[in-house]
Amino acid sequence: MMIEIMDTTLRDGEQTSGVSLSPREKVSIAQMLLDELKADRIEVASARVSEGEYDAVRRIMAWAVRRGEETGTDILSRIEILGFVDGGVSLDWIATAGGRVVNMLTKGSLKHCREQLGKTPEQHAADIRRDIALAADKGIKVNLYLEDWSNGMRNSPEYVFGMMDALCGEPVERFMLPDTLGILDPYETERYCRAMVERYPGLRFDFHPHNDYDLAVANVLAAVKAGIKGVHTTVNGLGERAGNAPLSSVVAVLHDHLKVRTAIRESKINSVSRMVETYTGVHIPANKPVVGENVFTQCAGIHADGDNKNNLYFNDLMPERFGRVREYALGKTSGKANIRKNLEALGIALDEESMRKVTARIIELGDKKEQVTAEDLPYIIADVLRQDQQENTVFVENYSLAISQGLKAMATLKINIDGESFEATSSGDGQYDAFMRSLRNIYKKQLGREFPMLSNYTVSIPPGGRTDALVQTIITWDYKGQTFKTRGLDADQSEAAIKATLKMLNKIDALDRQG
Repeated sequence: MMIEIMDTTLRDGEQTSGVSLSPREKVSIAQMLLDELKADRIEVASARVSEGEYDAVRRIMAWAVRRGEETGTDILSRIEILGFVDGGVSLDWIATAGGRVVNMLTKGSLKHCREQLGKTPEQHAADIRRDIALAADKGIKVNLYLEDWSNGMRNSPEYVFGMMDALCGEPVERFMLPDTLGILDPYETERYCRAMVERYPGLRFDFHPHNDYDLAVANVLAAVKAGIKGVHTTVNGLGERAGNAPLSSVVAVLHDHLKVRTAIRESKINSVSRMVETYTGVHIPANKPVVGENVFTQCAGIHADGDNKNNLYFNDLMPERFGRVREYALGKTSGKANIRKNLEALGIALDEESMRKVTARIIELGDKKEQVTAEDLPYIIADVLRQDQQENTVFVENYSLAISQGLKAMATLKINIDGESFEATSSGDGQYDAFMRSLRNIYKKQLGREFPMLSNYTVSIPPGGRTDALVQTIITWDYKGQTFKTRGLDADQSEAAIKATLKMLNKIDALDRQG
């Protein structure tokens, strides 16, 4: 069974607070929805709203004409505009903009009819019939929205059926059933939709959900189970208040739970979502199903291990369906299986002992930041395997760094060298400079030992790093005629430099022992 998807991102979705799309952005999204995603229909605007809206519709319709001629298909009939029962004013606006389909907003509850319009059901039905006839004269096809239909079915079903009886013989393509205030649960949705389908078996119905109780997707499932053949969505669930049913989740539920078909190309869903996110500025939550940043990322090591053993933690939502890839997070909950998955993707193989060291380092870093990225991994391997080769005879017992505006930075250091503790406090031009002055104080004044010269200092962040990205510090040292480098890795730049410095101290201690 085929279910029709009408996406209303460009009309209902744009009613999201703070969202206003330019004509060019609307054209780009319309092209993506129809040409790439293959939505059956899109609703692109409300009539009579603004000059900008009129310009956007004109541009979309002009593109549809050109594209239709190129492909030999009728694209114009897939583009719809919300209109009103206003004696033909909306129809004139739509016609001059190049529109060919009106989604006429009518009243689906007695309360709305009486209190908003101030009319009887009979008067309202007569006005609707008049505008349907005007639309036919202009060659414009008509779909009817029964606004507040869900409240109508709850509180005035005789009004809903009376209005349907009065209009079911009119040239209406589809009757569209909105849960305007998002009040329905799946049980009511199925019951009310089934009542419509069974009472008017020859008519085509759409269901238009809102998400006020976070039930929009569940209500879509219930509506289709009841026999509804068309559903309305928005990209990323945009819309007034809590928004509408998100396209991505609706498609996944229809395909996987009801085993029905749609024309939607799943592989394009992610790219459409990202485009809309960029244009609207409304961020996609990281845990949003199908399109969220984290939804195809396994964090727990046991899950990665299970995926290695016949995909024990996979479900039908395979990321490749939606233009995504599965990822394995690196952090304090990582196990060796997560790390191996990331290493496989990078083409890196490690022995068991190296894996143990790298795993321990990732867990240590994961305690300091939310997540270690795959881009961090080569830095961590280099840090652990290239530099942790000698036995440490020098280590920091404690240190304190302080920085205040207008004052020099201060560092207090307590360090253990060959089993003996030393302590010093110094100021400097920065936290690391103050640390180094304390260290020189200990080596030169307290121990009477030579201290290396720092000849180069570089800091780098792995590609794609965020504000909590790992920092790699590589320091070049000159000591007794030898030049060598040490590196440190940490989420904090000062700590990364201190780690590189400690590796230097252990190296010179080893050199002194050899000499």
